[in-house]
Parts: sequence; C-alpha cells; structure tokens
Amino acid sequence: MKQETLLSWKGNMEFETELNGHKLTLDASPESGGNDKGPRPKMLMLTSLAGCTGMDVVMILKKMKIEPEAFNVRVDGYLTEDFPKYYEKMHIIYEFKGDNLPVDKLRKAIELSQEKYCGVSAVYRKAIELSYEIKLL
Repeated sequence: MKQETLLSWKGNMEFETELNGHKLTLDASPESGGNDKGPRPKMLMLTSLAGCTGMDVVMILKKMKIEPEAFNVRVDGYLTEDFPKYYEKMHIIYEFKGDNLPVDKLRKAIELSQEKYCGVSAVYRKAIELSYEIKLL
C-alpha cells in the first residue's frame, strides 16, 4: 500500500502540507532563518512515535475494558552532538492517572503496541535505541 505526502515551499524556510485533510505548516526558528510559523520537522518524529503508540495503547486498553482518567505519552529524544544531528535514542514515558489501574495490564498494552502494532516504533527501532517507562500520576 502506497502513501505519499506533498510538501510545498511557501518561501523562506516555510513549507506546507495537507495530511488527512488537515493543513500543517513546517518552519525553522528565527535563529535558523525561519519565521517560527510551525514545528520543526525533526520534532514531528517524536510526535509521530507518541501518537502511534498512544493510539495503540488506548485501543488495547478499551478492549481490556480499562479506561484511565487521564493518559499522556511523552517522548524524550536525544540528538547526536555532530552533524548530521539525528535522534540516537528515544525514551517513551507513558503517564496514567486513575484509581486502581492494573499496572500489569497497562504494561501488556504497551508491550503489544511496541512489539506488534506500532509501525513507527518498528521502523525507529531499526536505527534508534527505544526505551519506555510507566508513570502513575
């Protein structure tokens, strides 16, 4: 199955795309010659990972009939020092809030996401060290 995206240059360092009917602007910081009209491309890698695994975990927990009061996915990315700068490590923090949440089932949902369902994790794991932790809020 083929998917594609088209990124259109809008001038200076600004680019625009449309994903699933939603416009997204990418831009550089003023220090890098941009106007800060949108996120930087590299940061979207962290967001893609968080979104992919987060949606998996919610879907799996719903099947387990578990619904946390709140759920956040934070991804810390660690860039190399030298150019080209790239993420050499990403650490995922799954934050759950709720009464009497079964940690074993939360862990199982995360493991299923990481090992079976999340395509972003699968690709990243080939080039980036991935780790995760669970935090109960």
